[in-house]
Amino acid sequence: MENEVSKIFGLRAVIEAINSGKTISKVYLQKGLNGPLFSELNTLIKKHNISNSYVPIEKLNRFSKNNNHQGVAAQISPIDFVDLESLIATTLEKNTTPLFLLLDQISDVRNFGAIIRTAECTGVNGIIIQKQGNAPISADTIKTSAGAAFKMPICKVDHIKDAVFQLQAEEIQIVAATEKTDNLIYSIDLTKPTAIIMGSEDRGINPSILKIVDNKAKLPLLGEIESLNVSVACGAFLYEATRQRLA
Repeated sequence: MENEVSKIFGLRAVIEAINSGKTISKVYLQKGLNGPLFSELNTLIKKHNISNSYVPIEKLNRFSKNNNHQGVAAQISPIDFVDLESLIATTLEKNTTPLFLLLDQISDVRNFGAIIRTAECTGVNGIIIQKQGNAPISADTIKTSAGAAFKMPICKVDHIKDAVFQLQAEEIQIVAATEKTDNLIYSIDLTKPTAIIMGSEDRGINPSILKIVDNKAKLPLLGEIESLNVSVACGAFLYEATRQRLA
Protein backbone atom coordinates (compact mmCIF):
# COMPACT_ATOMS: atom_id res chain seq x y z
CA MET A 1 0.00 0.00 0.00
CA GLU A 2 1.30 3.45 -0.90
CA ASN A 3 2.09 5.86 1.90
CA GLU A 4 -1.20 7.45 2.97
CA VAL A 5 0.52 10.75 3.74
CA SER A 6 0.91 11.23 -0.02
CA LYS A 7 -2.85 11.04 -0.62
CA ILE A 8 -5.60 13.60 -0.13
CA PHE A 9 -9.32 12.93 0.02
CA GLY A 10 -12.54 14.78 -0.78
CA LEU A 11 -13.84 16.71 -3.76
CA ARG A 12 -13.05 20.20 -2.50
CA ALA A 13 -9.61 19.20 -1.15
CA VAL A 14 -8.55 17.72 -4.49
CA ILE A 15 -9.93 20.71 -6.42
CA GLU A 16 -7.98 23.11 -4.20
CA ALA A 17 -4.80 21.03 -4.52
CA ILE A 18 -4.98 21.19 -8.31
CA ASN A 19 -5.76 24.92 -8.31
CA SER A 20 -2.85 25.62 -5.95
CA GLY A 21 -0.39 24.00 -8.35
CA LYS A 22 0.28 20.75 -6.47
CA THR A 23 1.73 18.01 -8.69
CA ILE A 24 -0.98 15.35 -8.82
CA SER A 25 0.16 11.92 -9.99
CA LYS A 26 -3.30 10.38 -10.22
CA VAL A 27 -6.92 10.93 -9.20
CA TYR A 28 -9.14 8.01 -8.19
CA LEU A 29 -12.88 8.56 -8.69
CA GLN A 30 -15.79 6.54 -7.41
CA LYS A 31 -17.89 4.98 -10.13
CA GLY A 32 -21.21 6.78 -10.58
CA LEU A 33 -20.04 10.03 -8.98
CA ASN A 34 -21.92 13.16 -10.10
CA GLY A 35 -22.91 16.67 -8.98
CA PRO A 36 -21.53 20.21 -9.49
CA LEU A 37 -18.31 19.70 -7.52
CA PHE A 38 -17.58 16.53 -9.45
CA SER A 39 -18.16 18.42 -12.71
CA GLU A 40 -15.72 21.11 -11.56
CA LEU A 41 -13.12 18.49 -10.64
CA ASN A 42 -13.63 16.62 -13.91
CA THR A 43 -13.08 19.85 -15.84
CA LEU A 44 -9.80 20.47 -13.98
CA ILE A 45 -8.63 16.90 -14.58
CA LYS A 46 -9.17 17.32 -18.32
CA LYS A 47 -7.66 20.83 -18.40
CA HIS A 48 -4.45 19.69 -16.70
CA ASN A 49 -4.44 16.25 -18.35
CA ILE A 50 -4.16 14.50 -14.99
CA SER A 51 -4.08 10.70 -14.98
CA ASN A 52 -7.28 9.32 -13.47
CA SER A 53 -9.34 6.16 -13.13
CA TYR A 54 -12.77 5.13 -11.86
CA VAL A 55 -12.63 2.62 -9.03
CA PRO A 56 -15.11 0.81 -6.75
CA ILE A 57 -15.92 2.49 -3.44
CA GLU A 58 -14.21 -0.40 -1.64
CA LYS A 59 -10.83 0.71 -3.03
CA LEU A 60 -11.40 4.27 -1.85
CA ASN A 61 -12.40 2.95 1.57
CA ARG A 62 -9.08 1.10 1.77
CA PHE A 63 -7.24 4.33 0.96
CA SER A 64 -9.06 6.33 3.65
CA LYS A 65 -9.12 5.12 7.25
CA ASN A 66 -12.33 6.97 8.14
CA ASN A 67 -13.98 6.49 4.71
CA ASN A 68 -14.58 10.25 4.53
CA HIS A 69 -13.37 10.52 0.96
CA GLN A 70 -16.56 11.78 -0.79
CA GLY A 71 -15.77 9.42 -3.66
CA VAL A 72 -12.40 11.01 -4.52
CA ALA A 73 -8.76 10.37 -3.64
CA ALA A 74 -5.67 11.91 -5.20
CA GLN A 75 -2.03 10.88 -5.15
CA ILE A 76 0.29 13.87 -4.65
CA SER A 77 3.67 13.39 -6.28
CA PRO A 78 6.59 13.55 -3.83
CA ILE A 79 8.79 15.06 -6.56
CA ASP A 80 8.59 18.05 -8.85
CA PHE A 81 8.65 17.23 -12.53
CA VAL A 82 10.88 19.17 -14.90
CA ASP A 83 10.09 20.75 -18.24
CA LEU A 84 11.35 18.75 -21.24
CA GLU A 85 12.60 21.76 -23.17
CA SER A 86 14.58 22.96 -20.15
CA LEU A 87 15.98 19.47 -19.52
CA ILE A 88 17.21 19.15 -23.10
CA ALA A 89 18.75 22.63 -23.05
CA THR A 90 20.48 22.05 -19.69
CA THR A 91 21.81 18.66 -20.83
CA LEU A 92 23.17 20.00 -24.11
CA GLU A 93 25.03 22.73 -22.22
CA LYS A 94 27.00 20.08 -20.31
CA ASN A 95 30.23 18.71 -21.73
CA THR A 96 28.84 15.17 -21.93
CA THR A 97 27.09 13.03 -24.52
CA PRO A 98 23.35 13.10 -23.73
CA LEU A 99 21.59 9.91 -22.71
CA PHE A 100 17.83 10.03 -22.13
CA LEU A 101 15.30 7.35 -21.29
CA LEU A 102 11.70 7.38 -22.53
CA LEU A 103 9.14 5.08 -20.90
CA ASP A 104 6.07 4.25 -22.96
CA GLN A 105 3.49 3.63 -20.22
CA ILE A 106 5.32 1.47 -17.69
CA SER A 107 2.48 0.51 -15.33
CA ASP A 108 4.15 -1.28 -12.40
CA VAL A 109 5.48 1.06 -9.69
CA ARG A 110 8.28 -1.34 -8.72
CA ASN A 111 9.46 -1.70 -12.29
CA PHE A 112 9.37 2.09 -12.55
CA GLY A 113 11.39 2.46 -9.35
CA ALA A 114 13.97 -0.12 -10.43
CA ILE A 115 14.35 1.62 -13.80
CA ILE A 116 14.89 5.00 -12.11
CA ARG A 117 17.58 3.47 -9.89
CA THR A 118 19.45 1.92 -12.82
CA ALA A 119 19.10 5.11 -14.86
CA GLU A 120 20.71 7.15 -12.08
CA CYS A 121 23.54 4.62 -11.75
CA THR A 122 24.28 4.73 -15.50
CA GLY A 123 24.33 8.52 -15.83
CA VAL A 124 21.04 9.02 -17.64
CA ASN A 125 20.36 12.75 -17.96
CA GLY A 126 16.59 12.46 -17.59
CA ILE A 127 13.58 10.17 -17.82
CA ILE A 128 10.56 11.11 -19.92
CA ILE A 129 7.13 9.63 -19.23
CA GLN A 130 3.63 10.18 -20.53
CA LYS A 131 1.07 11.95 -18.34
CA GLN A 132 -1.52 9.25 -18.91
CA GLY A 133 -0.90 5.55 -18.43
CA ASN A 134 2.41 5.58 -16.57
CA ALA A 135 2.86 4.32 -13.01
CA PRO A 136 2.78 7.16 -10.46
CA ILE A 137 5.72 8.27 -8.35
CA SER A 138 4.47 6.60 -5.17
CA ALA A 139 6.06 5.57 -1.89
CA ASP A 140 6.74 2.15 -3.44
CA THR A 141 8.40 3.81 -6.46
CA ILE A 142 10.61 5.90 -4.20
CA LYS A 143 11.54 2.89 -2.07
CA THR A 144 12.37 0.65 -5.05
CA SER A 145 14.44 3.43 -6.60
CA ALA A 146 16.51 3.59 -3.36
CA GLY A 147 15.87 7.34 -3.35
CA ALA A 148 17.15 7.84 -6.92
CA ALA A 149 13.77 9.39 -7.82
CA PHE A 150 14.83 12.45 -5.82
CA LYS A 151 18.02 12.78 -7.90
CA MET A 152 16.81 11.88 -11.40
CA PRO A 153 15.14 14.61 -13.51
CA ILE A 154 11.76 13.27 -14.67
CA CYS A 155 9.57 14.92 -17.32
CA LYS A 156 5.91 14.37 -18.05
CA VAL A 157 4.69 14.95 -21.60
CA ASP A 158 1.26 14.72 -23.19
CA HIS A 159 2.49 12.13 -25.69
CA ILE A 160 5.78 10.24 -26.02
CA LYS A 161 5.68 11.08 -29.75
CA ASP A 162 6.06 14.78 -28.91
CA ALA A 163 9.22 14.03 -26.95
CA VAL A 164 10.61 11.88 -29.77
CA PHE A 165 10.20 14.67 -32.31
CA GLN A 166 11.68 17.23 -29.91
CA LEU A 167 14.74 15.08 -29.22
CA GLN A 168 15.23 14.29 -32.92
CA ALA A 169 15.15 18.02 -33.66
CA GLU A 170 18.23 18.29 -31.42
CA GLU A 171 19.96 15.47 -33.36
CA ILE A 172 19.50 12.94 -30.57
CA GLN A 173 19.00 9.45 -32.00
CA ILE A 174 15.98 7.46 -30.78
CA VAL A 175 16.61 3.77 -30.10
CA ALA A 176 13.59 1.56 -29.42
CA ALA A 177 13.92 -1.61 -27.34
CA THR A 178 11.73 -4.07 -29.22
CA GLU A 179 11.63 -7.68 -30.32
CA LYS A 180 10.31 -6.51 -33.71
CA THR A 181 13.78 -6.29 -35.26
CA ASP A 182 16.78 -8.43 -36.19
CA ASN A 183 19.25 -5.89 -34.80
CA LEU A 184 20.94 -6.65 -31.48
CA ILE A 185 21.65 -3.73 -29.17
CA TYR A 186 25.39 -4.44 -29.52
CA SER A 187 25.26 -3.37 -33.19
CA ILE A 188 23.91 0.10 -32.39
CA ASP A 189 26.32 3.02 -31.83
CA LEU A 190 25.31 4.35 -28.41
CA THR A 191 28.28 6.69 -28.10
CA LYS A 192 26.24 9.28 -30.00
CA PRO A 193 23.59 11.47 -28.28
CA THR A 194 20.88 8.90 -27.62
CA ALA A 195 17.41 8.41 -26.16
CA ILE A 196 16.32 4.84 -25.45
CA ILE A 197 12.62 3.94 -25.40
CA MET A 198 11.31 1.08 -23.25
CA GLY A 199 7.75 -0.18 -23.76
CA SER A 200 5.04 -1.20 -21.33
CA GLU A 201 5.03 -4.59 -19.61
CA ASP A 202 2.09 -5.99 -21.58
CA ARG A 203 2.27 -4.54 -25.09
CA GLY A 204 5.75 -3.08 -25.54
CA ILE A 205 6.25 0.13 -27.49
CA ASN A 206 3.27 1.62 -29.30
CA PRO A 207 3.43 0.75 -33.05
CA SER A 208 2.93 4.42 -33.99
CA ILE A 209 6.08 5.30 -32.03
CA LEU A 210 8.08 2.45 -33.59
CA LYS A 211 7.40 4.01 -37.00
CA ILE A 212 9.26 7.22 -36.15
CA VAL A 213 12.33 5.96 -34.22
CA ASP A 214 15.83 6.01 -35.73
CA ASN A 215 16.88 2.52 -34.65
CA LYS A 216 15.29 -0.63 -33.25
CA ALA A 217 17.26 -3.07 -31.14
CA LYS A 218 16.76 -6.17 -29.02
CA LEU A 219 18.61 -8.37 -26.56
CA PRO A 220 19.52 -11.97 -27.42
CA LEU A 221 17.27 -14.48 -25.65
CA LEU A 222 18.88 -17.90 -25.52
CA GLY A 223 16.38 -19.72 -23.29
CA GLU A 224 12.76 -20.72 -23.78
CA ILE A 225 11.20 -17.63 -22.18
CA GLU A 226 10.36 -15.09 -24.89
CA SER A 227 10.88 -11.86 -22.97
CA LEU A 228 12.64 -10.19 -20.04
CA ASN A 229 11.18 -8.09 -17.26
CA VAL A 230 11.21 -4.50 -18.54
CA SER A 231 13.41 -3.19 -15.72
CA VAL A 232 15.97 -5.97 -16.38
CA ALA A 233 15.93 -5.29 -20.13
CA CYS A 234 16.30 -1.57 -19.48
CA GLY A 235 19.35 -2.25 -17.30
CA ALA A 236 20.95 -4.31 -20.06
CA PHE A 237 20.38 -1.53 -22.61
CA LEU A 238 21.70 1.21 -20.33
CA TYR A 239 24.79 -0.73 -19.35
CA GLU A 240 25.56 -1.45 -22.99
CA ALA A 241 25.50 2.32 -23.52
CA THR A 242 27.81 2.69 -20.51
CA ARG A 243 30.17 -0.02 -21.81
CA GLN A 244 30.45 1.67 -25.20
CA ARG A 245 31.03 5.09 -23.70
CA LEU A 246 33.73 3.85 -21.34
CA ALA A 247 35.55 1.88 -24.06
